[in-house]
Amino acid sequence: MDERILIVEDEEKLAGLLRDYLAQEGYAVAMLHRGDEVEPWVRSHPTDLVLLDLMLPGKSGLEVCKALRASAELSIIMVTARVDEIDRLLGLELGADDYICKPFSPREVVARVKAVLRRAKRAGAPQEEGLQLDDSGYKAVLAGTDLGLTAVEYQLLKVLASHPGRIYTRDQLIDAMYRDERVVSDRTVDSHVKKIRRKIAAVLPGREIIHSLYGVGYKYEW
Repeated sequence: MDERILIVEDEEKLAGLLRDYLAQEGYAVAMLHRGDEVEPWVRSHPTDLVLLDLMLPGKSGLEVCKALRASAELSIIMVTARVDEIDRLLGLELGADDYICKPFSPREVVARVKAVLRRAKRAGAPQEEGLQLDDSGYKAVLAGTDLGLTAVEYQLLKVLASHPGRIYTRDQLIDAMYRDERVVSDRTVDSHVKKIRRKIAAVLPGREIIHSLYGVGYKYEW
């Protein structure tokens, strides 16, 4: 196992405990204790996953998460003790792949890290029997069959499939589907998802790969 993990946590004893548990699993682990140190570190050190605390000196975890999503290809697990932030993290509006609430068990953190890294690995691996996307013709091929998507449906599916397991809010999907900033209702997203699901079902009966999370949005999971 050669995945590289960065722990960003200002409670140094907690960071050290997590480092020890993750190192025992074979991960290469580094630690930082300030938010404003993260971006320079990531630019100069290959990193597969950041375990990112919400409340940090120098720069908040929310700001760091936004910056990393805009500049780096890596997985992010947010850590929070603030219950009032859970809704934002549940919607993963910042692009986080998962979240963990304090207090937590180090074993739970290890399990979450493994799950997120597995998803990232599957997303990067070729899937000949899975979904193939061709931007040049807005063509989505599933199990060797062209789904016959419209351009809008293609954009929606592409966003979901680009990060399997990540939850996207309806607003995020609207922004991806309609670049001209037109006003579109949530029901329009639901309607497009319904059509895509119907086309997928025609190829893979009984197989659901677009999952809905009530009141939050949608995710793709193969």
